[in-house]
Amino acid sequence: MNEIIGFVISTGVFLIIFFLSEPVIRLSLRLMGLYAIVEEGTSQVYVLFGKVVGVIDEPGLHILVKTLGLKGLMIGIIGKRYVIDMRLDQQYLRSLPVNSEEGAPMGIGIWYEMFVSNPVDFKYKNTDPRGSLSANVSSSVVRTLSNMPLSKMLETRHTMSRAVRADVTPKSHAWGYKLGSVYIRKVHFRDRNMIHQIEEKVVNRLRQVTSAIEQDGTNRVSIITNSAERQAAVAFAEATAMRPKIVGEALEEICQDEEIADLMFEILEMENVLGSGARVMLVPKNNNDFLKQFLTAQELLDKSTAPISSEG
Repeated sequence: MNEIIGFVISTGVFLIIFFLSEPVIRLSLRLMGLYAIVEEGTSQVYVLFGKVVGVIDEPGLHILVKTLGLKGLMIGIIGKRYVIDMRLDQQYLRSLPVNSEEGAPMGIGIWYEMFVSNPVDFKYKNTDPRGSLSANVSSSVVRTLSNMPLSKMLETRHTMSRAVRADVTPKSHAWGYKLGSVYIRKVHFRDRNMIHQIEEKVVNRLRQVTSAIEQDGTNRVSIITNSAERQAAVAFAEATAMRPKIVGEALEEICQDEEIADLMFEILEMENVLGSGARVMLVPKNNNDFLKQFLTAQELLDKSTAPISSEG
C-alpha cells in the first residue's frame, strides 16, 4: 500500500514539474535555434553578424538547422529575428490638391491596397516604407492628374486610377512593397466660393427649366382650350344657322292647314299676353256697351285715386 501511494505521489510530482518546465524547455530550444514557428500571414527574416542568412515565409513549424544549417544554432544567441507582417493592408488619402485644365482647384480622394512582396527589401531599403508609399501615391496623383480637363476628371475615374497605379508600382517594388488595387473614390471642388457659385447656377438652371416646362404646359393647355372653344363656336353657329330653317319648315307644314295655323297663332298670342304680366278683363261675347263703359270708367277712377309716390 505504501508503495502504491509513493508511486502516485512521485508520478504527480513528475507531471507538475513537466508542465511547469515545458515552456522553459521550449524557450530554451527556441533560443538555441532548434526550431521556429511561423504564423499565417507573416514572414521571418534571420540576421547573423549584420547579414541576412535566411527568410522563412511558409507558415508552420520549421527546424532551423535543416533550413539555415549550422547558422540556425547561433541565431537565437547572437543573431536577430525580424517578424514581417505580409497581410494585405489599405489606406485612404483625402482631398489631394489638383488643378484642372481650366484652373479649377479640385480635391482627389484615393484608396489603395498594398502588401509586402520582399521582406528583406521592406526591412532594409527604406526606414518608413508605408510613409514613403503614401507620399509617392500623393505626388503621383498630383503629377499624373493635374491639368486634366474638368469633364474627364469628373467622369473617367477608372482611367485615372489605372494611370496612378502604373506610375507608382515600379517605385514601390524597389522598397519591397507591392501596390494592389487603386481607386479614385472622390473628386470634389476645394474652393467654397466656387461651390456656392455652381450651386447658384444649378438652382437658376433648374428654375429656368421649371419655368420653361410650366410655360410649355400653359401653351399646350391654351392650344387645347382654344381649339375646343373654336369647335364649340362652330357647332353653335351651325345650330343657330339651322334653327330658322327648321322653324320655317315646321311653319310651312303647319300653314298648309288654316285652322291649325290660326289656332297656333292664337295660342302664341295668348302666351305672350300672359307672359307680359298685364291685367286682362274678360267681357262676354254679347255687345254690352254699358258694361264696357263701366269697366273703362272704373279703371280710370282707380288710376286717379292711386297714391302718389313721394319719391317723384
